Amino acid sequence: MTFSQLEIFVVVAELCGFTLAAQQLGISQSAVSHTLKKLEEDLGVSLIERNKSQAELTVAGTRLLPRAREILGLAETIRQEAADIKGLQLGSLRIGSFGPTSSLRLLPEILESYRKQFPNIEVRIDEGNDQQVVQWLQERRVDVGFVVLPDEHFDTFALIEDQMVALIPKTHSLANKDEIVLQDLCHVPFILTEAGSAQLISKLFASEDLIPDIRYRTTQLMTTIALVAKGEGVALVAELALPQALPTDGYVVRQVAPQYKRTIGLALHSTRQASPAAQAFIKMAVQLLKK
Repeated sequence: MTFSQLEIFVVVAELCGFTLAAQQLGISQSAVSHTLKKLEEDLGVSLIERNKSQAELTVAGTRLLPRAREILGLAETIRQEAADIKGLQLGSLRIGSFGPTSSLRLLPEILESYRKQFPNIEVRIDEGNDQQVVQWLQERRVDVGFVVLPDEHFDTFALIEDQMVALIPKTHSLANKDEIVLQDLCHVPFILTEAGSAQLISKLFASEDLIPDIRYRTTQLMTTIALVAKGEGVALVAELALPQALPTDGYVVRQVAPQYKRTIGLALHSTRQASPAAQAFIKMAVQLLKK
């Protein structure tokens, strides 16, 4: 078993195909197939199902994929630490980000400073919803990810706190109220955004023994805002997730009483085992956002 074999296995699994994997790795498809077959022979199990239109993981492949990513991550850490000893700053960093809060509000400032100090680190950003980022961390698809805290599954670092606010159509009677209570949002159609706070919102309603009348579930905050502006329902969102320059025609933003806080932080599997690139990113993020 070699690092090259494990890398090819991971790329084929992530791209769900031999052709795409070959293109990304810059080698022939036959080389990808041969290398993967040799790995399967060495392990004595089948990793990829080949008789379908897409390459799919077998049961063994699904179980071993996180381990392969872990081994490759540790190998990258060794390479980066060796480069640091030689006075170099090389390596890669894969970040999981969700929603406007991290992708638009936090990441640009952090990456601007990070790029100046570590210009040779290759950074890849994978974007999804908050639950996807947690899954990517569990599967070791990303080195570090933005998450809603608390999260006891990882080593975490708090970065910033905001609060939940209500989005109300301007034509709705609730728009005349200065503050909204959760119960107000249960008597009208509700739009649940899964862009970064879905679990938190569900917990808030459950804590008050309330059940919102969910009409829509969206994965993009902009869709939620557009639906509210059209009068399709109300929504509960994180204040920092709202675009700064977006006109509020068609809806209003109202404070929620009592205040419901949300803490955003960075998470990773193990601070001790993290690569120098990941450790530097976390350190810089904490310094910038805890000013």
